[in-house]
Amino acid sequence: MAEILADLLQARTPKDANPWTVFDRNLAEKTLEDHHLPRHLAGFMPEDRSTEISNTVDELFGLHPPSWTLVRQTSDTILRLADQGNAILIGRGATVLTRNLDYVFHVRLVGSVEKRAQHIQELRQLSKADALDLIRREDRGRKRYLKQYFDADIDDPLLYHLVINTDLIPYDTAAQLIANAVLKSA
Repeated sequence: MAEILADLLQARTPKDANPWTVFDRNLAEKTLEDHHLPRHLAGFMPEDRSTEISNTVDELFGLHPPSWTLVRQTSDTILRLADQGNAILIGRGATVLTRNLDYVFHVRLVGSVEKRAQHIQELRQLSKADALDLIRREDRGRKRYLKQYFDADIDDPLLYHLVINTDLIPYDTAAQLIANAVLKSA
């Protein structure tokens, strides 16, 4: 849906403005690029981190910088991208990091696990069991990441301008709603 949203916003954006860009899974790579860090560190930056013990052991053996350093650098990149504008930032605490910026619009998409699994199955060619497992891991990881590093609850509706139930609103309609809301709030 983020790509659909970027296309809708781009079509309504002046030609001389920054192009709308989605930062989701590529946010780790962008952070490494911004901070001149080796690409192999991307493996140590997922939202669903390994156990704290494993993380500490890896840090002690010098396999990667402390996780707080990587989170701070990711946060710096998120704030820089938000400041540049026309960025769709997904995950990594972007909602919490940008909550005090009046030029940022926050959206939360919700939906049943069943519908989300069906979508993931189609999108990634996974079995139902694998899609359900992926959703549960990612949900748990995002929730843990926000709680651990930002003391925030991803399910707090007050973090968002707009919450959309994708069980009831199709993705293309949701993207239209978001685009309209973003452009009206600008």
